[in-house]
Amino acid sequence: MNRTILSFGGAVVALAAVTGVAALTPADEGSQGAETASEAAHKPVERSTLVCPQPSSSDVAETSYTAFTPKGPGGKKGGAELHPAELADPEDSADPGTEDGKKDGKKGKDDKGDKGDKDSKKDDKAGKGEKADKEKGGSPKQGAAASGQKPVVPLTSPGTPVTAGTDDPEAPALVGTADGPFAPGWTVQQTTSIGAGAGRGLHGASCTAPDTSFWFPGASTAADRQDYAHLTNPDSTSAVVDLELYGKNGKEKGGAGTGEGVTIPPRSTVPVLLSTLTAKPVTNVTLHVTARTGRVGAQVQASDTKLGGDWLAPAGDPNPTAVLPGIPKDATSVRLVVFARGGKDADLKVRLAGASSLISPAGYETLHVKGGMTTAVDLKELTKGEAGSLVLSPAEDGSDAAPVAAAVRVTRGKGAKQETAFIPSTAPFGKRATAAGNGSGDATLALTAPEKDARVRVTASAGSGGGSAKSTTLTVKAHTTKSLAPPRPQGGKGTYAVTVERLSGGQVHASRMLTRKQDGVPAFTVQTLPDDGSTVAVPRSSQDLAVLNDGK
Repeated sequence: MNRTILSFGGAVVALAAVTGVAALTPADEGSQGAETASEAAHKPVERSTLVCPQPSSSDVAETSYTAFTPKGPGGKKGGAELHPAELADPEDSADPGTEDGKKDGKKGKDDKGDKGDKDSKKDDKAGKGEKADKEKGGSPKQGAAASGQKPVVPLTSPGTPVTAGTDDPEAPALVGTADGPFAPGWTVQQTTSIGAGAGRGLHGASCTAPDTSFWFPGASTAADRQDYAHLTNPDSTSAVVDLELYGKNGKEKGGAGTGEGVTIPPRSTVPVLLSTLTAKPVTNVTLHVTARTGRVGAQVQASDTKLGGDWLAPAGDPNPTAVLPGIPKDATSVRLVVFARGGKDADLKVRLAGASSLISPAGYETLHVKGGMTTAVDLKELTKGEAGSLVLSPAEDGSDAAPVAAAVRVTRGKGAKQETAFIPSTAPFGKRATAAGNGSGDATLALTAPEKDARVRVTASAGSGGGSAKSTTLTVKAHTTKSLAPPRPQGGKGTYAVTVERLSGGQVHASRMLTRKQDGVPAFTVQTLPDDGSTVAVPRSSQDLAVLNDGK
């Protein structure tokens, strides 16, 4: 069984983001003539870089990692592995809203979540010989590759997942690179079980790509929530980031921290406590993260004192329509949060794509969202025993509808045994989506076709403990959601990955839910499945654009 037990000695800043770099592998020359223009426009990526978050500073947390790359056409040699991420020096981030300016500590643990409190004591504990460098104003702590540590979850073969685990409360963020045949569709899932305290439950995150703009509807600065925006800079030069919060009346006034001009040093991570960015607690806000210079990865970790918590992934780019796939059938509460980008109001139809059709929830058929503001509505027991997906669309036809970003906070359980997870609006996957980290009977796949029938193939990979892949082909009817337990590896053991390929028909939106019983709490986490980035689009020229030598 390909399982590695991790032991991280150093205290590392929390982060949930992924860096991505794509390069092209040329197509086989003999087959190019038979390709259509659209087929030839997509080439396999040759390099991909991922960053996973510091899972938790809790002493009662256990984290598992699963890395996977689907099988491809083969080709030149390559590899895929993760290493502990670097730490930023505290003085490198000047904004008082970052944790180096706050000594309240992440998740109630004094200073463990603080980027600015990874001081010389923790450098001694790390045992990496870098204390003197930091005290002299040297560079940030180096990652595993530089310090000689073994890589984490290194893949040895596409098509077979590799797992690792840790219960270290100072487990670091992980940064890794895949190249060659390991790069197309490389996916890493991190799942953390927190046994007690704020945020207790299941926290799941897919390592995702860096960008210059992220939207997080569903964040909160309420008294019973601790939401941290985790930012990472994958590059060799500093990034400067702004964070803005929008409530029901528009942009929120700043608190102790302004969120403006936060510097993220090279290859470093910075967590920001969102409650420092508002003058008073606000239950429902939309966070906008923008990079003035450089690029960053971003995710939000939400911890509730009563309702557990989870990672809130960024929503898809604001669009007049939004699909939020995979609301579980036993949801006891569904809170929809929508932000209308720009100065124009959005009037939306609210519909649930269930097993057989689109229906409008009684009393919530439409929703009005003011431009530049956040609107939240509690849809209560929306699913009524049938899994489904929310579909938001303009109430009136027209090309000038306001773009929106949306997310739902889903609650399962009742009373003191409640747990929450988040489902942001997500784009349809193009060719293929991948979900790693599935266990024995704990996964549910949700596939939504909002407009046209779609034919898809679902494949379970070999298990981390052996076995062989197994596939099934199915049709998702237009305007419906198909909820199913994915196939399991044939004769396999351990953790496995699931890939979903669109074979024909309309667009498909997807998510994967993991569940686990935890002292009577129905712990769960949901990851939406955008395209897994196995290919990149390349423009084709219809003529030779080479510059001719005129003989001069």
